[in-house]
Amino acid sequence: MTAPVIAIDGPSGSGKGTIARRVAEALGFHLLDSGALYRLTAISAKNNDIELTDAAAVASIARNLAVRFDSKEDGSERIWLGDEDVTREVRMESTGAGASAVAAIPEVREALLERQRAFARPPGLVADGRDMGTHVFPSALVKIFLTASAEERARRRHKQLIDKGMDVTLAALSRDIEDRDRRDSERSVAPLKPAKDARILDSSGQSIEAVTQTVLDWVRDL
Repeated sequence: MTAPVIAIDGPSGSGKGTIARRVAEALGFHLLDSGALYRLTAISAKNNDIELTDAAAVASIARNLAVRFDSKEDGSERIWLGDEDVTREVRMESTGAGASAVAAIPEVREALLERQRAFARPPGLVADGRDMGTHVFPSALVKIFLTASAEERARRRHKQLIDKGMDVTLAALSRDIEDRDRRDSERSVAPLKPAKDARILDSSGQSIEAVTQTVLDWVRDL
């Protein structure tokens, strides 16, 4: 690696995206939202009428994604797929389910591996995902596995989507999270699990500020 990497892994709804953004901002590091790459692959496959079970075709899409990340004037994220602003679609629950499906395809994971590693550049990188510490950046400076109870994660995700004006139910989100946890943990390639040298951080009942500070303390203690 050409720069220090902080790897933050965890299941859906654990808050790793929010924590990764705050840690990256505090440290002045680059940020990798690895999940967005899988979500964009799923969106592109859908737009091109390609079945997610067609491994070769989906992997080809992953290798050739025309992706651009930038920010709105208020600092919130904006994600482009070609000339289309797909920020809202990327965060939809249906897209998350598609991302989980394509992430289980070995050819897709291989296609995106080098693209993810290219984000590691000075002064450093905070990488958020499900296999950052176990597979993509096994030599990361700090590895954190962020988790929370399934109920807590469903409540957080429900509030997040409702705040964005999306029509979702807590019951449906709970089912989706349980299904995704199972798929991510049972896939044959780079399954969701803590790295052997990862620090486990349960964010249940903790504020975003408290979790962020814990991560920063761990990084600065090295």
